[in-house]
Amino acid sequence: MMMKPAPMLSCLLLLLAMFFPACAQADSGDIQAASRSVVRVAIFGEVDGERRMIGHGSGLVVAPDKIITNAHVVEESLYNDSITFRIVPSQGSDSYTATLVKWSPENDLALLQLEVGARLPAASLLTGDAPDGSDVFAIGYPANVDIAMQLDEAETMRPQSPVKTRGTVSSGRSAKAFDTILHTAPIAPGNSGGPMVDACGRVVGINSFGSTNENGGSEFYFAISVKELTAFLRAQKVAYNSVSGPCRSVAELTAAEAEREKAARAKIAEEQRSADAARDKAEAQARRDAELDIIAERENRMALSGLLLLFALGCGGISYALFQAGRGQHGKIAAIVGGALTFAALLIFAGRPSFADVADRMKNEKPAQQKAADDKTPTSTDANSSGAKSCVFVPDRSKVTVSSTADIRFDWKNTGCVNDRTQYALDGSNWTRGFVPGSDQQVSLVSYNPDNNSYRIERYLLGLDAMQKARSARQQFNVKGCSTSKDKAQRITRMNQSLRDILPEQPNELLIFSCQNEG
Repeated sequence: MMMKPAPMLSCLLLLLAMFFPACAQADSGDIQAASRSVVRVAIFGEVDGERRMIGHGSGLVVAPDKIITNAHVVEESLYNDSITFRIVPSQGSDSYTATLVKWSPENDLALLQLEVGARLPAASLLTGDAPDGSDVFAIGYPANVDIAMQLDEAETMRPQSPVKTRGTVSSGRSAKAFDTILHTAPIAPGNSGGPMVDACGRVVGINSFGSTNENGGSEFYFAISVKELTAFLRAQKVAYNSVSGPCRSVAELTAAEAEREKAARAKIAEEQRSADAARDKAEAQARRDAELDIIAERENRMALSGLLLLFALGCGGISYALFQAGRGQHGKIAAIVGGALTFAALLIFAGRPSFADVADRMKNEKPAQQKAADDKTPTSTDANSSGAKSCVFVPDRSKVTVSSTADIRFDWKNTGCVNDRTQYALDGSNWTRGFVPGSDQQVSLVSYNPDNNSYRIERYLLGLDAMQKARSARQQFNVKGCSTSKDKAQRITRMNQSLRDILPEQPNELLIFSCQNEG
């Protein structure tokens, strides 16, 4: 409700109460990203024949051209034809006209339509209830801040960052008329219609009203629940963005990912050591077996050679006796046989295996033990191969802020080409590519790791100035299409680094998908 401003002293005291909780730890990047979707709803009317701003509330962009606010913020327009609305975003330099589409006093909601061509970043609505005791932030434009800063009408109408205050949810208590969330994030006149968000910047309610502290009690505040809001939007056929899942810290998730990769590398290293030890043992056994085989074969050949020589000597003796007996023809035959036996003995002796043949025998006759050791050697998965990939969202390793978590499918080439049109650059074990859309205020760093079948999206929700820098950085590099050239890889790597230099330290969203080959 638009209420009369409090005296200056009261304003200053309230400001201290509002800003003091903000000193506590919070992910300011997520709250700042959520602020992009918060607007001032300025109300203009005729005053003494002049058109002036007669009040304001806050609003939330639920679709690029649609604004949600409280019904009580715009109620006066139902009885005063001179009332018009001006939407002042939190960033940029423009403001926009808007018209009232739907007024719903039964749940204190109203829908405004922006002028043709106007588009603003839409918020994400968190499905499900905000956990009891969880941190929440009220974002909006309290009038007492404008008064304390002594802003005139022109200054109030300039885009500027909204005020954020922090509190906690007290679940289990709701207003009787419609579903609300009780919380302690301070709001003031002018906050009406602005969002209440969780620590990840996802909308959990629309601030509506507060309790009074006339008897010295603490003040509490009520936000219209997302359950009421989404039912209202569906009834008006408004397509909105919704997400689900707990609010997680990207820093903690990133640290957990690093530990997971470290453990995976340690496991692979241990498996490699085990496989190497088994292979060394198998090779040693194979060498011993080969050496024993060679020794046995050498001894057998030498024994056979000796036996043949004995037979040859016997034939020599027989030949001599036959010649002495006058049987020369038979003596010649015995001599020839003896010579043949001698020659065979020499050939067999000369053909005995050498110990230099051990390596060849090990190669040609790899024992089953060594083959089993080779089979245990850790190798890269078949994800390295080219082909279609199907990737499933992994919620426990992800932080969802704005995006869909539907399965992802893409065609992968082991050269880093995706869908035959987008080239990624190798960065360690990851193939990475930065994406800067021409319209949405977000930048994504997308990575695929073939070794562990992991597809990773880091999404940064940026303001207009940061987006302009990102688009300028992106335009410096011609990286369209796929190519295996070294120059193309270097350009993509430089582009990725240029974007990282602009982006905040942590993304607002981290999505992890586990992939496998299709078919």
